[in-house]
Amino acid sequence: MADVDIKAPTDSPPKTDHLCVLIHGLWGNPSHVDYLASALQERYGESHLYVLKAQRNAGSFTYDGIELGGERVAYEIEDTLDQLAAKGYRIRKLSVVGYSLGGLVARYALGLLDARGWLDKLEPVNFTTFVTPHVGIRTPSKGFRNHIWNVMGARALSISGRQLFMIDSFRGTGKPLLSILADPDSIFMHALAKFKHRCLYANVFSDRATVYYTAGISKVDPFMELENVDFKYVKGYEPNIIDPGQPLLLKTERTATITALSYADRQFFKAIIQLPLILFLSVFAPIATICFLLNSVFQTICSHRRRRLHEEGKTGVVFGSYRVPLIVQEVRNAVEDVFESMNGSQKSEYLTDSSDDFEEETKLRWRPKEPRFLSSCEKDSFMEDECTALIGQMETAQEHDVVEGQNFPSPRVDCSTSGFPTLALTPSQFAIIDSLNSLGFRKYPVYIHNHRHSHAAIIVRMPKKGFEEGRIVVKHWLDTEFKV
Repeated sequence: MADVDIKAPTDSPPKTDHLCVLIHGLWGNPSHVDYLASALQERYGESHLYVLKAQRNAGSFTYDGIELGGERVAYEIEDTLDQLAAKGYRIRKLSVVGYSLGGLVARYALGLLDARGWLDKLEPVNFTTFVTPHVGIRTPSKGFRNHIWNVMGARALSISGRQLFMIDSFRGTGKPLLSILADPDSIFMHALAKFKHRCLYANVFSDRATVYYTAGISKVDPFMELENVDFKYVKGYEPNIIDPGQPLLLKTERTATITALSYADRQFFKAIIQLPLILFLSVFAPIATICFLLNSVFQTICSHRRRRLHEEGKTGVVFGSYRVPLIVQEVRNAVEDVFESMNGSQKSEYLTDSSDDFEEETKLRWRPKEPRFLSSCEKDSFMEDECTALIGQMETAQEHDVVEGQNFPSPRVDCSTSGFPTLALTPSQFAIIDSLNSLGFRKYPVYIHNHRHSHAAIIVRMPKKGFEEGRIVVKHWLDTEFKV
């Protein structure tokens, strides 16, 4: 049975009819989503919302792969629903929130639940991810150095690492798991399409674990050099939630120069303040790296053993019923820090206008007629016209975009980033982006200023003064996105 705290009803049956499931990330545990849980309970109370913090993937169990994690969470949700029903609850609505890797685990679990009929019994309401690597964590690169990191980094996190770096072949399909998760004909995409509200939050700065392009499901990263980009914040949530409805513009040369100088000054003083830490890390880093590699070997061995027991049904729960067709028709903290530091040190590369990849990508996205090659001014004008035309076509078609009673939102065309270079992603990653964007996620770029670990700060992963900006992020989510 799932280890959940379910209070028995007193004089009358509980009024709560809405279950919200929170799923933590890699190396995580349920306490990482404590602030999200408390914020939800404070806002809605137990009479309107029952919050479940998933328990079964804590700590090293996150090494075992997205599909095992998904099976565990699917079982935990079913088990919790059974327990709630026995206590008198009548759950009719379901919301799911995934943090980091938890967002991928959530997508897998929802596919399984949908295949077993649960999303027909329950009303899927909210699906939210915070800094989830939807497109994997491969470094967009054509260079040798980053290629080495993509190969080595993938092997540091057991099967989860191989899946996140997209070098796995999932169940003999010849495709990585992340591609299967985003296949338009998969049970996973079918499940996501059923949710009324889908949104995501992605850090634009200092997220060494999940950079913007993958958390924001984007082919560009306009925030690579923040000092050169002009953007506006959502009113009332300054200076953390960047307004996704406003275009992102490159600053003028003069403004960019002044801003760059100011930025350089800030970085200089920050470096002075952090000098003792830098000196410490210069001694500690080599030792930590060795420990990290040794830990990787140990965790991989343990993970393989757990996966074997899982497959053989020797973990106390038989998961065979979840093997449905996928296609419809402390030392740990140090280890995490070392991995994120190495991952964050990689530099992204871009496709060039002359590359075959860029030409193919341009054909797929814009289908231009003549002329084939445009000047920069002509290209900006052309893209703007194409965006306007496409949006008009989508708005017209949206009323008729219904399949078997299901509303599949039309894809959103993001014209605000059309002037930025395309990242050197793989064809599989481009396909994932196109597929997920076809569902119409509402996307919110987040700028955490006061702490270098924005990956943790965005959800206030622990009570820490430097994480206070995450409270504004969570407040925005509750005010504008989460529906009961």
